[in-house]
Amino acid sequence: MSICQGKDSWPELVGKNGEDAAVKIEQENPLVHAIVILAGTPVTWDFRCDRVRVVVDCHEIVLRTPTIG
Repeated sequence: MSICQGKDSWPELVGKNGEDAAVKIEQENPLVHAIVILAGTPVTWDFRCDRVRVVVDCHEIVLRTPTIG
């Protein structure tokens, strides 16, 4: 059970365009801000209910399930 409100993961977006995925995430859960980042980019490890990282490859394709955090 998630402590955050609304939808918290988007496995159906793996393999899709990162920017399109970010728009879909924010439409489905308006409480979050989706951030597109290149795989391997250093990130903080703090957990936030208002953030979803969309990890993409060099072709801007989503590599793994975007989740709140």
